[in-house]
Amino acid sequence: MSETFTGSFTQQEPIPDDAIARAVEVMGSGRLHRYNTAPGETAETALLEQEFAAWLGVTYCLAVTSGGYALTTSLRAFGLKPGEPVLTNGYTLAPVPGAIAGASGRPVLVEVTEDHVIDLHDLKAKIASSGARVLMLSHMRGHIVDMDALMELCDGASVAVIEDCAHTMGAAWNGVKSGRHGLAACYSTQTYKHMNSGEGGFLVSADAELMARATILSGSYMLYGRHIASPPEEVFRKVRLKTPNCSGRMDNLRAAILRPQLKLLDDNCKRWNERYHAVAHELANVPGVRFPHRPDKEQFVASSIQFNLPGFSKQQISDFLKAAMARGVELKWFGAEEPVAFTSRHDSWTYAGRQDLPQTDKVLSTLIDMRLPLTFTVDDCKLIGRIIRECAMTINAGAA
Repeated sequence: MSETFTGSFTQQEPIPDDAIARAVEVMGSGRLHRYNTAPGETAETALLEQEFAAWLGVTYCLAVTSGGYALTTSLRAFGLKPGEPVLTNGYTLAPVPGAIAGASGRPVLVEVTEDHVIDLHDLKAKIASSGARVLMLSHMRGHIVDMDALMELCDGASVAVIEDCAHTMGAAWNGVKSGRHGLAACYSTQTYKHMNSGEGGFLVSADAELMARATILSGSYMLYGRHIASPPEEVFRKVRLKTPNCSGRMDNLRAAILRPQLKLLDDNCKRWNERYHAVAHELANVPGVRFPHRPDKEQFVASSIQFNLPGFSKQQISDFLKAAMARGVELKWFGAEEPVAFTSRHDSWTYAGRQDLPQTDKVLSTLIDMRLPLTFTVDDCKLIGRIIRECAMTINAGAA
């Protein structure tokens, strides 16, 4: 009898008890808005910003409604002009080019390598051909490019780097936490990310003027003095009357839910990696299955797992996905003809215009993706790995 898995790939762990208790206190107070504070009180949101900045080791932090809002706001605070080109990975999720379009920019897509990271050779060429001033670098699904080489390239070309760290909260490159390399970085606290507030996000930077503009953009009105992890008053005075209010504030309820989770984040990152390695071990040396190379300098956080089936035809991949699903394992395929749920390819972002990315297309045509929620045990992940292995080997044997 074939083994089957009966767990849910969308079920997250419950919110910690102390987070629930604090959220109830906030609801009891009625002061959910971040600027609705009692005399002498510091808002939950301001405390969360301060704590996240300290954990990450950055100067300034702004909590907002979503990671996507953080991405758009970072570009607007940077000073992006309407129609201006913005470089980004050809392999990412739709909110990244969506944020560029939302800031009135024009996405210029860069090839990715077979290791699922941005191709530095194509990046160099696209910098030269596009004249772009900014790269919105997506650490897609937690895969981190050689950040030393990337920053050397971008700094040499005077290209600002804004890091999309939605999948790398807690990860690092060569000991430097993800989000610490570029001009700014954006994080998500949507349910499927490393901390869960349903929706939410952070924008961080050491650039005082950028963060003052971002804070005004987020909807601070003239209440920016109630932030803790923010620039000084004199910086705000330079930008406050020239920056529009485009409300996207995080509220105190979500901040109350997140503060206790931040204390658990480092331990949870280790738990995710245990689950990743359990699946990867079962798939090691399986004919037809290729994992992207992960350098020693990449300290990743694997809340999901990806691999390629480079020798499989489209029909074989479709049969493989159906076989895995029949045994309870839900896999996503970036080579599908149409977008499915959260999975889409660059050719479905028609607002960005058709862009020629043959190398990326080849990679995505066989790329398989799977979530690893912490509701899975390590034994669950071993079972999932065995099921994937058996399905892949069955398809391979049928083709022989």
